[in-house]
Amino acid sequence: WSLAPVRSLARDLSCHQGRKVEGKMKSSTPFYARFGMVLATATSRISTSEAFSTPVFQETTTLRRTAPSQMEGVEIELPDFDELFYRIGRVSPLARLAIEGNAGNGGGFGAVDDINPNDMKWKQIESNKRRTVHQIDKIDNFQNLKCPIVRFRSSLNGPCEGEKFAEFIMHLEERKRWDQQIADVSEMYPIYDMATANLAMGMGKYGDCSRLGVGYCQTKANLVVSPREQLTLCGIQTFECGSCIIWGTEMEEWHNHLLPDGERLTRAKTHLFSTTLVPTGPDTFDVEYVLQLDIGGQLPTFLTVPILTETVKSLFSHAKEVFSGKNGELEKFLLEKEARTAAMTERSLLMTP
Repeated sequence: WSLAPVRSLARDLSCHQGRKVEGKMKSSTPFYARFGMVLATATSRISTSEAFSTPVFQETTTLRRTAPSQMEGVEIELPDFDELFYRIGRVSPLARLAIEGNAGNGGGFGAVDDINPNDMKWKQIESNKRRTVHQIDKIDNFQNLKCPIVRFRSSLNGPCEGEKFAEFIMHLEERKRWDQQIADVSEMYPIYDMATANLAMGMGKYGDCSRLGVGYCQTKANLVVSPREQLTLCGIQTFECGSCIIWGTEMEEWHNHLLPDGERLTRAKTHLFSTTLVPTGPDTFDVEYVLQLDIGGQLPTFLTVPILTETVKSLFSHAKEVFSGKNGELEKFLLEKEARTAAMTERSLLMTP
């Protein structure tokens, strides 16, 4: 899987079952020793630096919670999902709308709380309602990590299909269609049992986790950037109202044993990534793409941000074309999805006593 372009588990959920992200409280659901989970205390959040001071992964071995992957003998460290979705909700109003359960009214961007908190100094760098990406905002040096966080907004025609949108980012052949710098994208370690992921998330607190795993991404060199590699934990959350959050975060240095064999490249790091799709009508939806990417090395942001911006615009241009129904690609996807759903339903009925 790949989160960032460098150009280079088991219950029904409706959106209204999400919890509010602001004033976040830790889950009261007990963590089970078999997953290496630990109890966490409630934490109040005042400023951005305080809000993001809680680690997503635990460096102390005894505090880590893990789950088996589909590769025998390989365990995946699970993040603090409360902290992860708190962060996503802070930087993405559309994601917050979905998590808090207010996305089922068809409002999209028209329904988000767009008043920036005092500690979130978003700067608008582009705004044009006639463009595919109609708004771009950023915060420089976000969280003092020496790289900006950038937010892209788009409104598209077509069905709100998060699974299809995720393919543009996570599947190599799809990625090649809009990202010329991509060399490799692969989901190396998918989680063995989605029920484990959903249990760790609090059984429906953040939607239904339909996919989770550790993935690898490698990009080619260009005139500005040498080849880069990433190791990311990615997931997809679906909501009964039709919304979807595609998310990810970089794995830590103590996870480097999961990297594929071979010569190591300069590491790029996705500190935070989310793409939220919310339906606004029967055949329209809004998308908010948020990314904080440390490209690695000593390149100044005035060189890297324009490259990143143009790459993400290429993603949305590709998405617009596919979701418009051209070439029958979307229709084929919907038919295949319908067939998979029917097969799963039939299997479920056969297993019913």
